Amino acid sequence: PRRSGKSPWKTVIAAVLVVALVASGCLITASGVNRKWEQKTSQITQQLGRQIDDLQKQIDSVPSGTSGALPAADGSAMTPAQLYQSNVDSVVAISCTMQTTAYGQTVQGTSSGSGFILSADGYVVTNYHVVQNASNITVTTHSGDEYAATVKGYDATNDVAVLKVEAEGLSAATIGSSGNLSIGDMVVAIGNPLGRLAATETVGYVSGINREVTTDNTVISMLQTDAAINAGNSGGPLFDMDGNVIGMTTAKVSGTTESGVSIEGLGFAIPIASSAYIVNDILRCGEVQGEPVLGISVDRTPAYLPDGQQAARVYTVDLNGPGDKAGLEVDDLIYEADGVRIETSNDLLRVRHRHAAGEEMILKVCRGGEYLTVSVTLEAKK
Repeated sequence: PRRSGKSPWKTVIAAVLVVALVASGCLITASGVNRKWEQKTSQITQQLGRQIDDLQKQIDSVPSGTSGALPAADGSAMTPAQLYQSNVDSVVAISCTMQTTAYGQTVQGTSSGSGFILSADGYVVTNYHVVQNASNITVTTHSGDEYAATVKGYDATNDVAVLKVEAEGLSAATIGSSGNLSIGDMVVAIGNPLGRLAATETVGYVSGINREVTTDNTVISMLQTDAAINAGNSGGPLFDMDGNVIGMTTAKVSGTTESGVSIEGLGFAIPIASSAYIVNDILRCGEVQGEPVLGISVDRTPAYLPDGQQAARVYTVDLNGPGDKAGLEVDDLIYEADGVRIETSNDLLRVRHRHAAGEEMILKVCRGGEYLTVSVTLEAKK
């Protein structure tokens, strides 16, 4: 009898057809994958090209003489390295020669400090005690350029001085707002410690606000920081992490207490808001006209408008003072000044510090439920 079954040739032919179909499918799949890969590669290349263009724009926007790490492109806070590279050119070292008389003899000495460039045409801010009694002042930039400086004006009480050097195209610092600081905020000091370690950066935090510090029998309200501050740092800038000057490093407390306890990490800086009017007076008038005043006192405790919003209540009005002349009254609730929302006495103080004597402040007040606008012409403190 014959066995039933398939021809071996049919099996071979079937196998060949299967292989051919599989190979064809692989080729079609490979072709599709290749097209998708080429499209993806093209997209990645275009995206990378745009990123490179953006980076080049950032590089082109950096002032000449600045290199290294760039500020964050998204506007977020900088790292200490980025802040240093972006701002070190606005910090200067200051050296002074001075003559003093001791026991009937004239003695020549030297002192050093730090400062920051206020404008591209050569105005520099520092502490007054850095240049006090100086016969010669030299300002040295980070690039090593040296300039003879003159004192354009100063306020010894608040320890602020403005210098002028004959130069153009300097890298000016950006002035910020010390009123927005909170304890725990990171800050950076750049200065000239010991008079020979120029462009030194130290990093720390805001340790305290409104510290009453006595220097040369004068009480000044200062910021406290644990960023290292040493002799030679005086007059240098204290930056927030956006690269804005929010203080001027001025003093440190070191040594030991009467009980023998060591003192460490106590540095102090004058808030930039406290010196703004002084600098403004010097630049506009050539001399300090005096702290501009409103002629009122404001409660430190909160007060509230009829709608529940916080405001600053007028506690006293000086007779014939600016506020009195403008028509302000006791119990007026000030809720806005020059378009800035006012909730506390400090808010009002920060806006006032932006002005010089003789300028106007526009106040919005609530009086007995009625909303008024009052224009006050500031006067110099007598």
